[in-house]
Amino acid sequence: MNTIRKIFGNKKGATAIEYGLIAALIAVAAIAAMQGLGNQLKTTFTNVSSNMKAS
Repeated sequence: MNTIRKIFGNKKGATAIEYGLIAALIAVAAIAAMQGLGNQLKTTFTNVSSNMKAS
C-alpha cells in the first residue's frame, strides 16, 4: 500500500508526462503543417520547371 501511495503521491512524474504530451502535440502539428507546405512547394517547383522547359 505504501508503494502505491509513493507512486501516486509523486507529482513530478505527472508534470513530466504532461510536458511530454504537449511536446508530442506540437511535433504532430508541425509535421502536419510541413507536409502541406511540402506539397505546395512541389507543385510550385513543378510549374516553374514546366514553364522553363517551354521557354
